[in-house]
Amino acid sequence: MTEYKEIATPSRTKEILKKHGFSFKKSLGQNFLTEPNILRKIVETAGIDTHTNVVEVGPGIGALTEQLAKNAAQVLAFEIDDRLIPVLEETMSPYQNVTVVHNDVLKADLVGTTKEVFKEERPIKVVANLPYYITTPIMMHFLESDLDVQEMIVMMQKEVADRISAKPGTKAYGSLSIAVQYFMEASIAFIVPKTVFIPQPNVDSAIIKLTKRDKPAVEVTNEKEFFKLTKASFQLRRKTLWNNLIHYYGKDDETKAWLTQSLSEAEIDPSRRGETLSLEEFGRLSNTLEKNR
Repeated sequence: MTEYKEIATPSRTKEILKKHGFSFKKSLGQNFLTEPNILRKIVETAGIDTHTNVVEVGPGIGALTEQLAKNAAQVLAFEIDDRLIPVLEETMSPYQNVTVVHNDVLKADLVGTTKEVFKEERPIKVVANLPYYITTPIMMHFLESDLDVQEMIVMMQKEVADRISAKPGTKAYGSLSIAVQYFMEASIAFIVPKTVFIPQPNVDSAIIKLTKRDKPAVEVTNEKEFFKLTKASFQLRRKTLWNNLIHYYGKDDETKAWLTQSLSEAEIDPSRRGETLSLEEFGRLSNTLEKNR
C-alpha cells in the first residue's frame, strides 16, 4: 500500500481544505485536530484492533478515521455535512474498511445501519471527536439505543467531561453525571489542549472513556421516572432537595404528603442538596416514590 502523509498534520490538513475550498461552519461545531500523536493515543486508549468494529461520528476530513482504519476491522462514520462527503471519498480511498454514511447520527437507525455495514459481528466501540454543541444528545442517543456498544471513547469540551465523570458532593456532579454513569463507568483518559485544532476553540478538550456496565448501576422500577427525579433534583442548584421536588412535582398537600412519606421511607433528609445524593440514593428514592404514588 502506498504510504500517504497523515491527514492530521497541519500542512496536509490545510492542503486538503484549500483543495476543496472548504470553510468551517460554526453551526456544526467543526474543529479539526492536527496532531497525529494525539489521534494515535485515542486509538490506543480505545484498545482498537482487528477484532473491533468502530462507529465514528463527525469524521470531518478523516484525520481520526484514518487512524481507526489502520487498526480496526471496520469503521462506519456518520457525517452530516454534505460538503465533506467528496473530501472523505478522496481521503479515505486508500482504506477499504471504511464506510462513510451521509446522515445525521441522531436520526440514523443505528442497529440497522451497523448490521448492513459490518460484515461480521464483533464488539462495537464508538470513537469520536464530538461537536461541542451536541455532545450530550449524541452520547445519550447511543446509550439509549438498542445498539450493543461496549465502550465509547469520545472527545468533548473538558468542562462537559468533568460533569460526566463527576462524583457526588462535587460542583460538577449533576443529572448528566447520573444519566451517563447509570449506563457506563466514566473516567477521563487525558486532556487535549485547544492549540492542536484548526480553527482553535476557546477551551481545552478531554478524552473520556465510557465502559458499558453489565447492568445499570442501580435497579429502578421505572427508568423514565428515575431520570425525571434526578433532573428535578438539580433544577435549582442552590436549593435543597425538598425545594426542588415541590418546585417540580407540585406544592399541594397531597403531593407534599407523598414526598414527605417517600423521603422518610428512603431515609433521605429533605434538607440535603441534590448534588450530595449518590446514584444508589436516587434509585432508592425513585423506587419509594413509585411505590407510594
